[in-house]
Amino acid sequence: MGNITIIPARRQMGNNVKQAEKPKLRVAAYCRVSTDTEEQETSYETQVSHYTEYINSHPNWQLAGIFADDGISGTNTKKREQFNKMIDECMAGNIDMVITKSISRFARNTLDCLKYIRQLKEKNIAVWFEKENINTMDAKGEVLITIMASLAQQESQSLSQNVKLGIQYRYQQGKVQVNHNRFLGYTKDENGNLVIDPKQAEVVRRIYREYLEGYSMKTIAQHLEQDGVLTGAGNTKWYDSTINKILRNEKYMGDALLQKTVTTDFLTKKRVKNNGVLPQYYVEDDHEAIIPKELFMQVQEELVRRRNVHRSPSGKKRVYSGNNCFSQIIVCGECGDLYRRVHWYIHGKTAIVWRCISRLDPSSVVKVCKNRTIKEDWLKDITVKAFNQILTGKDEFLHQLQENMTKAICESDPSSAEGIQLRLDELQTELIRKANSKEDYDAIADEIFRLREEKEKADASARSQEDLKKRITELQVFLKDQQTAIAEFDERMVRKLIRQIIIYQDRAVIEFKSGLQITINE
Repeated sequence: MGNITIIPARRQMGNNVKQAEKPKLRVAAYCRVSTDTEEQETSYETQVSHYTEYINSHPNWQLAGIFADDGISGTNTKKREQFNKMIDECMAGNIDMVITKSISRFARNTLDCLKYIRQLKEKNIAVWFEKENINTMDAKGEVLITIMASLAQQESQSLSQNVKLGIQYRYQQGKVQVNHNRFLGYTKDENGNLVIDPKQAEVVRRIYREYLEGYSMKTIAQHLEQDGVLTGAGNTKWYDSTINKILRNEKYMGDALLQKTVTTDFLTKKRVKNNGVLPQYYVEDDHEAIIPKELFMQVQEELVRRRNVHRSPSGKKRVYSGNNCFSQIIVCGECGDLYRRVHWYIHGKTAIVWRCISRLDPSSVVKVCKNRTIKEDWLKDITVKAFNQILTGKDEFLHQLQENMTKAICESDPSSAEGIQLRLDELQTELIRKANSKEDYDAIADEIFRLREEKEKADASARSQEDLKKRITELQVFLKDQQTAIAEFDERMVRKLIRQIIIYQDRAVIEFKSGLQITINE
């Protein structure tokens, strides 16, 4: 075997590797500042000037561009337009080397940092970090980069924690922050306080009103689109999910629940619902309300009622629908299931009828119901008859309503909820005082959660009584104001005043929300 001469490999750099030609290296610089303060602005301008002179001072280098992002967070590269443009130029073969001040200026995310370094390295493009004196094309470059990038990530995490502590402090002070530009119904005054936008507030009131009248969220969204009403973000398209958020947002009654969500990853900024991971802060009467508290709580109860859907005798769920005023209120007197609206086609003609779901879906019940099918026109007729029947016996029914009102008032017990609230206020003080003792803190927290549940039940009972009194008052007003018999069917009256209609073989019982019942015999 002859002599073996080892010819060492030349260090490759840049897209153009024809070393014989020794072309100038096309060198680009990347610089970034973290804030937009005046001092940093100067630093930004200085960096641009520095790299322009520095690259031009090397006879074997050629300036391939200065890429600078100003005032953007460095925890990820999603919004760094100049950085992404520079990477594109590298991938296109227009840059051979990148110079940047430090790793923390290039990336504060280990994953992003290594991703781009390796991506550029595959193209024989070096990144040189001045502060750390690291060239990624050196053998030790990537090991050092991994270490330095990890340190940079820790710095970013520390900054994120500082920001989070600042927000937490504002929460503890009860300071509410809202992006009012997308918040339907409100804007901000010169002091940053939430104030009502009268035109948008009417839209919010309409949504709450229509929901309590029985319309589904999808139908409300369709109504708003048909009328050309804009969303809080200024869009013409409405979604039922948007209606849902508006109906559940406590800010519309003037309160504010703070820290509803928490950040689970400081790098991705991913936020999830706060299910007790961190404390929440509830601020009462923070700003002017659009929706009265009583009305807001009625909507919350209606949300729960619709979520607890009707079940068939066999236990099968019946999904809520509010598209028709009779939906969910026509009940079978024989089996207890709901009636459903059906289009019948007989001898080439269409008829709209209502049938017990147990007959329409025999597989969902143990025994098929044989209760009668009823025409929708008949339903309309009996509701008109029911209204006229109470109008005919106005004095008698007004007396009965007054008795119902007296009973509702007697059954109210506001002291129950008030007593629980007093104890909750005491525990709040203890919770702050014993925050450093985990055992005491946990015991107080458990007691608070238990009392909150009790108070919710007491409040729900009180609201139920208040709702009954309101329904009684509504029917009283109707009886006093309506001087003549009703000639035509009125869908809004059904939604507003009737709770349910029970269908039997020989009669129908109309139950009003005020507690009155009218029987219409066949």
